[in-house]
Amino acid sequence: MRTVTVEGADLAYGGGEPVLRGVTVTARPGKVLAVTGTSGAGKTTLLSAMAGLLPPAAGRVLVDGSELGDRDRAVKLGVVLVPQDNGLAAILTAAENIAVAVIATGGTPADARRATTESLERLGLAGQADQLIEELSGGQQQRTAIARGLALRGDVLLADEVTSELDAANRQKVLDVLRAEAARGAAVVFATHDPEAAAACDHELHLADGGATLLR
Repeated sequence: MRTVTVEGADLAYGGGEPVLRGVTVTARPGKVLAVTGTSGAGKTTLLSAMAGLLPPAAGRVLVDGSELGDRDRAVKLGVVLVPQDNGLAAILTAAENIAVAVIATGGTPADARRATTESLERLGLAGQADQLIEELSGGQQQRTAIARGLALRGDVLLADEVTSELDAANRQKVLDVLRAEAARGAAVVFATHDPEAAAACDHELHLADGGATLLR
């Protein structure tokens, strides 16, 4: 399993002013790190950098001590991102969205079928496997995106506001799933504005005013 470290990173878009300055934090195998802050504080920005989507303007993002590089390299290193906007294909079913992702990362069709069934069951979506994404509720879409992330069995799981549209029972289900991913050895980073969800994590990095503070 892998460790992701952000070292003194300034994070900005298109050469503009940094959204975050001097961020230093480590996501370790077996632990769930909550990234908290108000809307616009930079939670998605930080996860984008940890996923290889946003190169730091200064500082470094490392995986096991080596430069992370771009998104293609991050995928090869097992860095899985569940984005805030879910990133699902509306014209495919829930099961197809997951199976396509597994095959695209090197899985066989048999691997894809097994992983799809298991991950949908873990999120309580076995009955929605053959429904088109556009037919699902916002919360069901959100859980499908999480199921897709689980199916990839990454060494690092980055989850961006993945409980925002869920009721209390499903929010707890997702938190339990993130805990289970950490228990199998993954480094889990969970961006959330929900203080109760953050309190259930091992560590918390709070973002505010362009900076980052490790609270615990």
